[in-house]
Amino acid sequence: MTTLQTLFKQAIEAINQRNYVEAHQHLVTVIRQYGEQSRAYFLLGIVHIELAQINKAITLLHKALGLETNPRINVYLTKCYALQGNMNEALHYAAQAPVSELNAPLDLDTMGVALSRVGLHDQALAYFARALELDSRQPQFYYNYGVSAKFAGQFARARQAFTQAIELNPDFYQAHFALTDLGRPVTKTNNISRLLQVKARLQTKGHPPDPDAALHIGHALSKEYEAQGEFNKAFTALAQAKQVKKDQLADTHTTFDALFTHLRQMPPEVLQTTSSHASQPLFVMGMPRSGTTLVERILSHHSKVVSGGELQDFGVAVKQLTATPSAQVLDLATLEQASQIDPDVLGAQYLARTQFLMQPGAYHLVDKLPFNFFYLPHILRALPQAKIVCLLRDPLDTCIGNYRQLFSIHSPYYAYAYDLLAIGRVYQQFYDLVHHWQRLAPSSIRLQSYEKLVTQPMEESRALLDFCGLAWEPQCVQVERNLAPVSTASKVQVREAINTRSIGRWKHYAAHLNELKVQLGIAR
Repeated sequence: MTTLQTLFKQAIEAINQRNYVEAHQHLVTVIRQYGEQSRAYFLLGIVHIELAQINKAITLLHKALGLETNPRINVYLTKCYALQGNMNEALHYAAQAPVSELNAPLDLDTMGVALSRVGLHDQALAYFARALELDSRQPQFYYNYGVSAKFAGQFARARQAFTQAIELNPDFYQAHFALTDLGRPVTKTNNISRLLQVKARLQTKGHPPDPDAALHIGHALSKEYEAQGEFNKAFTALAQAKQVKKDQLADTHTTFDALFTHLRQMPPEVLQTTSSHASQPLFVMGMPRSGTTLVERILSHHSKVVSGGELQDFGVAVKQLTATPSAQVLDLATLEQASQIDPDVLGAQYLARTQFLMQPGAYHLVDKLPFNFFYLPHILRALPQAKIVCLLRDPLDTCIGNYRQLFSIHSPYYAYAYDLLAIGRVYQQFYDLVHHWQRLAPSSIRLQSYEKLVTQPMEESRALLDFCGLAWEPQCVQVERNLAPVSTASKVQVREAINTRSIGRWKHYAAHLNELKVQLGIAR
């Protein structure tokens, strides 16, 4: 009979080689031959995390925790719940694994990434810092530290961390993009030659080029060309990089078309059955890069409001209650079943998932997930006292803003953003959808013009607060003084006062937008 030590060694070697079937076999053998072993269940949990079978991983990790109190197990439970967007449970298990009780650099980094994923960047930084104290040779640790520092508004520390990551790994393409995304340092430098060298090396390594590497370097180059005023080169760099990624993906038109069509065709009578919940959360939604973060910062600076950031909780609650079999949180089958959910049950589950975010004196929670517009009728049913602010920005500025932004490359939400005309198509359907539901529920939904907000911030902010049932507080328009972390693409801009610099940015790219203008029916 193989010894226990040998079986564990073989399992760990198989995990390190990503041979998860073999690792699973070794660990099952451990349990069969030696009885229940916390370490075996823990490693089985790791295997299922790697296989993206998160519910199974959670079950196994709880089994391990029941056999042994070990902070390492809590680290990976935190990771699982963070991957599910369950901030409440993630925080609970993070509290069981403080920095002082973790000694392995990888465990510390894993916890930091989990906390970062749910927007807790200040807490994440403590874990990253300790990981780097124990092992300063890992470029990924520096990169992860830099990401949280950036979202926490610590831009100098972020720049230093990304620079260190690149020194350790000159071809670390994510760090190259992140460094460029911070904008110019005090001493202005032209990084184009450095990025072109990295691009050449990465192309030599990959045949064909790695789409994700091409995407990051292409976006970084585009930002550098923009800074030099070379907008044609900036657009070309984007178009080339996005084409490589687009070629890797399936067509997204059918998926998005089906979602929008279903929501647009839902009968108005669906709003006649609503829950009895009196809570008044504030939902801020809209196309990405349309000003949702600005509105969230205005609202969250009010004394009666607390922000939860970009919460996944409503969509996750819908998914859990529909129990549809797909791995995606949002798909047509889930939306079709959502109308059958008891609105009282849905509202209660959302409120239970977010209650821990509320603070003394705060009466309203801001939920700022842009794509919550896919759940508009269900929010209205489950939370009839909620106020919904939907941002509308100039269509060309919105579309070019989406095209210029490097969104999460692993999220199906953003698969449309690799093609300019696909972005235009989504914009048109979004615009039609939100106007449709606003006409049906005008007292619950405010369509907020981004241009009006930044050109008339006092007047529009007063109207915004009034719509949300909030008394005027002058600090709300001083968004640059709102020091809370920001986990969005606007992490740098929202540290500034409200301004109009982003209006008309599409004009820099006018030569490349003729087809988009035709699609949108715009003549200018």
